[in-house]
Amino acid sequence: MKKVILALAAAGAVYAGTVVTVNGKKITDAEVQEVLMQGTQGRFNQLPPEKKSELANRVVDGLITQELIFSDAEKTGVLKSAEYKKELEQVLERVKVQLASKVWEKREFDKVKVSDKDVEAYFKAHPEEFSEKEKVRASHILVKTEAEAKDLINEVKGLRDGALSSKFAELAKSKSTGPSGPKGGDLGFFAKGQMVPAFNDAAFSMKKGTVSKTPVKSQFGYHVILVTDKQNAKDLPLTEVKGFIKQKLQVEAFKDVMAAKMEALKKKAKIVFDQK
Repeated sequence: MKKVILALAAAGAVYAGTVVTVNGKKITDAEVQEVLMQGTQGRFNQLPPEKKSELANRVVDGLITQELIFSDAEKTGVLKSAEYKKELEQVLERVKVQLASKVWEKREFDKVKVSDKDVEAYFKAHPEEFSEKEKVRASHILVKTEAEAKDLINEVKGLRDGALSSKFAELAKSKSTGPSGPKGGDLGFFAKGQMVPAFNDAAFSMKKGTVSKTPVKSQFGYHVILVTDKQNAKDLPLTEVKGFIKQKLQVEAFKDVMAAKMEALKKKAKIVFDQK
């Protein structure tokens, strides 16, 4: 059951269910998700599946450890000690200030309004930001010698579609020296210029579903490339990027608001630096 729930957590879904119970204390999936999002600065859902699973398991183990320590601390009188009470008082004072600042900033941020006209104007003035380049998705097998690469090309010669993909992935897992080998050589989508020149030129000149006819040499060795998909360059419509633009403009405007607010508050405040 633990593995199933963690798999759901790793997929980026938020569930209210209990992941594990430690001495009667429930640790929920929502708690795990919160820690994961904080630890990855909100980018958890962008991580590859295996990394998500690894982090989710690590977080759950950490929360279990934390709960075990707290439980033992409670039993052994730590919570009643003068040292604990003093530390708690200091922490609560810091949290009070931090929480007040957080709520205050959110209120000020929510006051900043961005109109649809502002969004449209930005969209028209920055077309380059909303144009996706041509992309290719490819898999590769990286080996040390040209002879090895030629042998691999011969092994998949004549194969098509699913048979080609399956055989290529099998060979990548067993033969490739590159980090993508365990994933069947899959490199995902990439735009022009992201790969080394020789690899880039070869991949973008190939048709979908084809393997490079000759080995492609780079500073890493010899590549056998399979192009699995292609995406044409396209301009994103305003409807797709409206939310992004609005948030961007709101953040930029908020910086100016904050600067003005801080200047005004500093003028009213009595600020004395320690001369020691």
